[in-house]
Amino acid sequence: MARLTRAESQARTREHVLETAYELFLRDGFTATSIERVAEAAGYSKGAVYSNFATKNDLCLAVLDRIALRQVALIAAEMGDADGIEERLAGFARWAERHIGDSSWTALEVEFATANRRDPQVCEQLAQRRQAVTAALADLIRTQVRELGVTPSMAPDTAALILLALGIGIGVQRAFDPTVPVQPVIDLLGRFLVE
Repeated sequence: MARLTRAESQARTREHVLETAYELFLRDGFTATSIERVAEAAGYSKGAVYSNFATKNDLCLAVLDRIALRQVALIAAEMGDADGIEERLAGFARWAERHIGDSSWTALEVEFATANRRDPQVCEQLAQRRQAVTAALADLIRTQVRELGVTPSMAPDTAALILLALGIGIGVQRAFDPTVPVQPVIDLLGRFLVE
């Protein structure tokens, strides 16, 4: 087997650190998860972690990016390429029921944002990430609209912003009260996709 290049070895280390941090941050939260704990759990020195992520905040932002990418991919997979609006909405409903209000990532996002609310750099990073997630949702809506041949009731960017805001609000509520229904988010998406 060929020996890894320095870049390949560093990429592998970075990925392992990130996946370990993902598990620890989701399980234990932002405050309780130190760089030392991530390094120990990953089997590396603190220096190895810091050579890939300058700060704990940078590491958590990378974890939040991973969560967002996975959730958008899960939404797209659930909606798939079913023939009609009802089938695609049913897929979105399955995702929403399983994931909106997932207490581990909802709590992590809220805890991280709250802990860093006075740090303008982190706030800017969070705003950029919110914009990226909104853009990904808007692209998903555009794809659905194009594939279904419908005319949406509002611009996909606006629909994505509203859906994200409603989803976050319901998600926070569901994190402590899982009986809060996700149906309003599903109904809203349905209204956007109806001609």
